[in-house]
Amino acid sequence: MARKRLRRADPEKGSSTTASPKRASRASRPERRHWFVRLRAVTTAAVFAGLVGSIVLSLAIVYYTISFPDPIALRQRDSAPIVRVLAADGSVLAERGEAYDFIPFDLLPRQVINAVLAIEDRRFFEHHGIDPVGLARAVFANLRAGRYAQGGSTLTQQLAKNLFLTSERSLRRKIEELMLALWLEVRLSKQDILELYLNRVYFGSGAYGIEAAAQRYFGKSARSLAVGEAAVIAGLLKAPSKYSPASSPALARSRGRLVLKRMLAAGLLAPVDELKAARQQVAFVAPRPGRGPTGYEYAVEYVLEHLPQLIGATPKEIIVETTIDAGLQHHAQAVVERVLAGQGRSAGASQAAVLVLDTEGRIRALVGGRSFADSQFDRATTARRQPGSAFNPLVYLAAVEQGRSSDSMVQDAPIHVGGWSPRNDTGLYRGAMTLRQALAQSVNTVAVRLQQEVGTPRVIALARRLGLKSELRDSPTLALGTSEVSLLELTSAYDTLASGGLGVHPHAVRRVRTGSGTVLYARAPARQRLLIAPDHVGAMSDMLNAALVSGTGRLALLPRHPAAGKTGTTQEFRDAWFVGYTAHLAGGVWVGNDDARPMRRVMGGGLPAHIWREVMLAAHEGLQPRALPGMKTAPGVHVSSTDPPAPARAGTPR
Repeated sequence: MARKRLRRADPEKGSSTTASPKRASRASRPERRHWFVRLRAVTTAAVFAGLVGSIVLSLAIVYYTISFPDPIALRQRDSAPIVRVLAADGSVLAERGEAYDFIPFDLLPRQVINAVLAIEDRRFFEHHGIDPVGLARAVFANLRAGRYAQGGSTLTQQLAKNLFLTSERSLRRKIEELMLALWLEVRLSKQDILELYLNRVYFGSGAYGIEAAAQRYFGKSARSLAVGEAAVIAGLLKAPSKYSPASSPALARSRGRLVLKRMLAAGLLAPVDELKAARQQVAFVAPRPGRGPTGYEYAVEYVLEHLPQLIGATPKEIIVETTIDAGLQHHAQAVVERVLAGQGRSAGASQAAVLVLDTEGRIRALVGGRSFADSQFDRATTARRQPGSAFNPLVYLAAVEQGRSSDSMVQDAPIHVGGWSPRNDTGLYRGAMTLRQALAQSVNTVAVRLQQEVGTPRVIALARRLGLKSELRDSPTLALGTSEVSLLELTSAYDTLASGGLGVHPHAVRRVRTGSGTVLYARAPARQRLLIAPDHVGAMSDMLNAALVSGTGRLALLPRHPAAGKTGTTQEFRDAWFVGYTAHLAGGVWVGNDDARPMRRVMGGGLPAHIWREVMLAAHEGLQPRALPGMKTAPGVHVSSTDPPAPARAGTPR
């Protein structure tokens, strides 16, 4: 009894320590009853939701069965569509597509099926059209990345989208895709789904279906694909444009090796076979020649690579209306070949790229390299190289937006940022000068000084506003163009100035329709937003015009049309650029070597400016001269400032 009284007096235990088992049991009964009620409510709700879901799914299956044709009927011998690509004037640029055989499932090599399953849908034979595990994994990956980094679509969902849906991105379309996937799983066997998918999916370079892809990239039937070749083709499915052997053979092979590792991890390939396939060099075949090179190849390939994003199901015949100027495209390709074969050969320059845009972002000409037959890699839109001083105008524009003008004075003097001291290419410093003179002469110290004044984050934010999506490093060297960008990105930024400050969205496809006239895609009328104030556009036009009149870009000067532009040259002459514009068009040129091998003193004011001038002269035939955007200079008058011309420097213009 004494021990009991002591426990009652213990303040640390509280009254509950003295309660009898009976009282504790009675106290817990209401709580148990509460949890039972909640559990029953949740169970009832789940059963009700499942019942409603089953009814909705059943109705959807009935609806789709009535509304859509039997998927088995879609097995056809001529599954690859004929794609006819038209120029802006309606002339035919190219016609692609052949009636390749529909390959039944039983005739597809096991390595092809295993490669596709390993990289696209490892649990294909376990799920019923929707893979909760894969979907949850994709959601987690996207949340962790803070962006859309991974998709959770099964092969059945991809087939549903390919057969019956458009490219619209919305919650409603995604739900419909899920419902159609379940319907396909009810109507078809797993083998039928795989068969239809592999015979209709897009593999890049105008190849629809596994047989077309095998013939396009390896010159053989899909029935004869080796393990390594099957892995490369399966690797294309995620991003046909990015991994296409036509644009990047090295990237295609690298992606193929990843597929082999996935096959090994999934138990779909023996270790000895994976090792053997990884060691074998995958060889690609060149596109079969037609009537010889036309000069349209790079532009046509760019259009075809963007085509699947614009349409859903693929009809038998597709007509693609583009913005390409056939005459200008052919001329630009010819200029690149001629200049590289002549001056370029002695200067150690083996490649070049050209891009011409109008002031609404329409691509009028796109040359991705010297010869499409030799290399299908698109250096105008895919390659990323250092732009050198061609990036300077973005720094100057940031300074103008902060209150500077083209007549503002700045010091060309030594500057130290951390442990780095930029030098001018002449090794000289000129003291006080205007922004106009500094930009025209590509003065490095001034570009770095201006960036330090406005702040690197502000320069990067401006570049993003003008459409540059490539990685831009937060570094003082950014002012000198050390971050790699594409020619398309940089030319688009200049095109914003050409349009008077209105934002542009580069595009080459105007409309897509079937052979019978049904419109599959039509680009909406441009709604350009003002990104740069007119006064600031005028200041930049003034300074960039000086670069042609009295600066490093004199070789690009046009005889009748006021023009503005900027040269760019990187260290050791690895890259040379000229990007510029008139009131009508913007154009960009890059010259260099694919392996970044230094050229022999090729600068932006040399070969690139020469190519730019020849292409833009042809592009402006029949156009009336107009003042540069933001300026009031009369047509034909080039000099727009009162600054005396700066003395020419010795050596090739930079």
